[in-house]
Amino acid sequence: MAGTSKIAHQVMWNRLISVVEEQAQALVRTAFSTSVREAGDLSAGVYNDKGEMLAQAVTGTPGHVNAMADSVPHFIRRIGRQNIFEGDVYITNDPWEGTGHLHDITVVTPSFHKGLLAGFFACTAHVVDIGGRGFGADANSVFEEGLYIPIMKFAERGMVDQTLVKVIRGNVREPDQLIGDIYALATCNEIGHRRLIDMMAEFGLSDLGGISDFILTNSRIATLARIAALPQAVATGHMRIDGYSHPIDLHVKLSIKSDRILCDWDGTSGLDKKGINVPLVYTKAYACYALKCAIAPEIPNNAASLAPFEVTAPENSIVNALHPAPVALRHVIGHMVPDAIYDALDKILPGTVPAEGAGCLCNFQLSLRPRTDAAAPKDAVRSEVLTFNSGGSGARPRFDGMNATAFPSGVMTMPVEATEQVGPVIIWRKELRPDSGGGGQFRGGLGQYMEVGARQGHEFDISAMFDRVDHPALGRRGGLPGAATTIAQDDGTRMQGKGKQFVPHGRKVMMAFPGGAGYGSAKNRDPAQVKRDLALGYISEQAAAEVYGLSQAEIEQVQAASLKGEIGE
Repeated sequence: MAGTSKIAHQVMWNRLISVVEEQAQALVRTAFSTSVREAGDLSAGVYNDKGEMLAQAVTGTPGHVNAMADSVPHFIRRIGRQNIFEGDVYITNDPWEGTGHLHDITVVTPSFHKGLLAGFFACTAHVVDIGGRGFGADANSVFEEGLYIPIMKFAERGMVDQTLVKVIRGNVREPDQLIGDIYALATCNEIGHRRLIDMMAEFGLSDLGGISDFILTNSRIATLARIAALPQAVATGHMRIDGYSHPIDLHVKLSIKSDRILCDWDGTSGLDKKGINVPLVYTKAYACYALKCAIAPEIPNNAASLAPFEVTAPENSIVNALHPAPVALRHVIGHMVPDAIYDALDKILPGTVPAEGAGCLCNFQLSLRPRTDAAAPKDAVRSEVLTFNSGGSGARPRFDGMNATAFPSGVMTMPVEATEQVGPVIIWRKELRPDSGGGGQFRGGLGQYMEVGARQGHEFDISAMFDRVDHPALGRRGGLPGAATTIAQDDGTRMQGKGKQFVPHGRKVMMAFPGGAGYGSAKNRDPAQVKRDLALGYISEQAAAEVYGLSQAEIEQVQAASLKGEIGE
């Protein structure tokens, strides 16, 4: 709109962010899967008519939204502009043209204003099941991991493709949940569209050309200014993690130029035979997120603010898996990308980035069924239950790490009550894990203890998706490592950190999720903070004495005060 002021454009920009946040909240309120409505494993965004992302919702995960930023142009290309009509809804779960694995459904809806295409709304949600082997690392190729939905029309001119619905229902274990989630995705896009049209009417806009140029131009200028202020330097980072059957090495070379930042993953381990490989779009998503958090956290995410971050990796390395590599658990490796980048960035910008944390989410999926070792009760059922949990985040240069908080994914931990409502599962224990945060001037965040079993009359398979079993988070600047992941049955039988494993009737799985690492020497920690940690139960008496040097008299003083409810500041 000619003559629109900068202030008006800024108001419209803020309005767009509010629009996509309402879009995301609508998805949270209407989704069937607990991974969406309880954990927030979703994304939502608005795009111009070229498919460039203008704004994203605050609610959601960067793996989804930053990957989805690249997916909308694929939709435009596959559908064809001549086939885009008002009332259309498009869908895919293509790992390479979507958000990285088959369990993520991406829905894109064109937004028309007065008969003309104004832009697109897109959203993504993780679904509880997509058929195949189920959610886990055990597949040998993507063909085993579930139903593949190419970019296609879910609805044309308002009419849903019922044949597609039948095909989907016939290939998954939880058809009602999945179809419900797809309709929820389409509905949240529709809500975004309505709010966009309201905004366009309010400001007298015939198209999004003006506000699009304003957002992208200013975001590009602001991002480039942040990059130009950095030292032009090159540094390398390295991180070793568990992998599936053998350790994985992540190598990154970070090159800061005057107008861009390059992330080159040459030297990183090759493909794994199992489903922990990562499509490049997902690697790029978390690489960009890590760098933006460190150098430009206040600049909103959009196509222009992401463009100066360039990510390359050798084909068929574990961070650039090509079809048909198995990729179901691409998050297990992908969530480690920021910590590898921070190992390099710390050498260029000391005192900026945190220590290593738990990294990947501590997820597991339970496939529950009536017991087979004896007669099962008549009310025993089959059910798929997915739960999202977190270890501790790494300590920061001026603050402790966050307890049981997912960084970099930002996905929330599911409440016990919500998880137990969706299947015959009992969570016997879920609490913070003392001493799991690595010691340091700033302590790493605590992991969690969790014990889970099936209700009477049921047995189950657990699909474990854990890392940090053999390679706990490493400290930075003299900080100590966080505690490692452990998993075993309640009779002492050790279990693997990844893969589907059988748990017989009456048995529980005992899990301890990893802690974040410390930052700086533990000798420099404020004694008042040590005493507070002891009073709160974050550290044991032994750790207070051996790691932080608290005397026995001081420990007894803290314990006495704690009994009176005197925790301290």
